Amino acid sequence: MSPKTGILSRVRGKRATADRPDVRGLTIAITGAARGIGLETAKTLRDAGATVVIGDIDDEAVGKAAADLGHEGFVLDVTDPESFENFLDEVEKVAGPIDVLINNAGIMPTGPLLNYDLNVIKRNFDIDLLGVVIGTQCAAKRMIARGGGQVINIGSVAGRLPVPGLTIYNGAKAGVITFSEAADVELAPQGVRVKTVNPTFTRTALISGIATNKFVQTVGPEDVAREVRNSILGSTTHITVPRSMAWVHANPVMAPGLKRSLGRLTGMNSMFLSYDDVERAEYLKRVNGTPVAK
Repeated sequence: MSPKTGILSRVRGKRATADRPDVRGLTIAITGAARGIGLETAKTLRDAGATVVIGDIDDEAVGKAAADLGHEGFVLDVTDPESFENFLDEVEKVAGPIDVLINNAGIMPTGPLLNYDLNVIKRNFDIDLLGVVIGTQCAAKRMIARGGGQVINIGSVAGRLPVPGLTIYNGAKAGVITFSEAADVELAPQGVRVKTVNPTFTRTALISGIATNKFVQTVGPEDVAREVRNSILGSTTHITVPRSMAWVHANPVMAPGLKRSLGRLTGMNSMFLSYDDVERAEYLKRVNGTPVAK
């Protein structure tokens, strides 16, 4: 069988029609889902009829979130292949073969490039990019053996829109988008689609203490969750949240001088270099220590 690449296609015999597109009956695993975007996505997909299993490095938080969801949750370190394989094993024990993996776990360090501690730099790439690669590889092997499935990787418009103060986050998310596109081309003939959902700055702990302005649109985690569901049901490789920001995919070919001018005009060139240290302190503690969900 082929994976669900559109609303008229099929995953392991589970069908959605043009009259009633849905995710009912699908087994969906979500990483970094103890809070934020991951948890909201889990709720959205649960309410739509999917069987959702969540993973997170924070054992206390994932236990509470799983209890609130009424679905299973397990401790997961996305940077560790063994931990990821164990998580997928547990998902399949309690919910059956995985139809969709959503790689959501991530952190967003902010501040001047020269101030980043090497530990933070490594953690950023290990969680935000390496974790996506590990998860995609682990899940895709299982999916191919069964005839298909999907991997949805949570990227960011920051992967196409580099700005001062987000240098290492920009690099990791650019990698997620490019990796996913290449993986999709490679794996689609074997029945596995790899897609990205790329939010703008989302009203979660990731942007705590950062003063956005009228030029910088923000969205809620529920908006991202809705587009994740749309991604599962559709065939589009890359979705931005909001859809109106799809122009960012053309940003890499924009003249550098124009990009710098726009950055100054919108305040983006300074927004992530200067923020409320007190308000952001709690989130940055987690960035420096325990990996957190979005």
